Formats: sequence, C-alpha cells, structure tokens
Amino acid sequence: MRLFIAIEFEGLSGYFKQLQEKIPKVKATFPKQFHLTLKFLGEVEEGNVAKIKDNLKKVDFSGFSMKLGGIGVFPNEKFIRVVWVGLENGKNIEELQQKIEDSLAGMFKKDSRFHPHITLARVKFIEDYKKEEFVNAVKSIEVEPKEAEVKSFKLVKSTLTKGGPVYEDLEVFG
Repeated sequence: MRLFIAIEFEGLSGYFKQLQEKIPKVKATFPKQFHLTLKFLGEVEEGNVAKIKDNLKKVDFSGFSMKLGGIGVFPNEKFIRVVWVGLENGKNIEELQQKIEDSLAGMFKKDSRFHPHITLARVKFIEDYKKEEFVNAVKSIEVEPKEAEVKSFKLVKSTLTKGGPVYEDLEVFG
C-alpha cells in the first residue's frame, strides 16, 4: 500500500480552492483535498504498518499554529510540475518533520530536502511560449497570511485512481 504522513488544513480548504481559481488554465490537475506531506513512505507492506504506527505514537508532539506564506513552483520556473503555497516561519513543521524522520530511522530513507508546502496544482504541460506568462501570473497571486492550528498529523493511505488519488486516514496522532 502507498503511504505518507501529513498534516491536513480542513479549515483552509475553501481558501485553497479560491487560490486554485487564480492559477492560469493549463493542462493540470487540481487536488480536491489539501495537505502538507511531512514524509512520503511510498509502497509499504501491510505487515510493516503496525510498526510504523507504534513509532509515530512515540513522536513528541503538542501542536502549534502556522501561517500561510507565498506561492511558488517546483522544481523550477523553466520546468514547472507543481504550483504550491508555502508557510511563513515553518520552523515548527520542520521540527515535527525531523522528529518523524528520527522515529522511522532505519525503516525508510531519510528525506534530504524537505520544503513545507501545500500543493495547489500538478502541472502536466505548458507550452514553452506560455511559461513566462504562466510564472508571472502565478507570482502575482497574493496569499493572505491566514493562520491554522495544527493539532495532529496522520498516517494516510493513498490509492491512485483515474479520477485522482483517494486518501484514507489509517491513524491520527496528536
């Protein structure tokens, strides 16, 4: 089964949808559910799920608040695959992510580059002559510094379908 660990932002879903509407129309998919992936585990054998849950239960987590920051693209402006919203002062999220990494040490490869973000769109194709126009339009989207309380994180199962991924919470921590 395909698993990842994430934080959800249920209270901000409507706002994320408003931001999606401002993204220029290109060949892209737009997530219906929004989350911040703390660690992607990939394909995991069902027999290992209990150990993952046990390790995540040991993570010292007391919750915190976070604030939305700017908007950007991955991996770069010449080859765009993701449009995302970042966070201001993501120190608390980075600390939580590191605790999760430590709790799963030896079971999974350590993520060497963690960049906290919420995906707004997965871009499949932009014609070369439209890339600069697209990037400028995305950069012009103003992100309000909305705050959200992070009270838990989740172990999530992701099933890929033709209609997009279907997520199932396996356990909530915190």
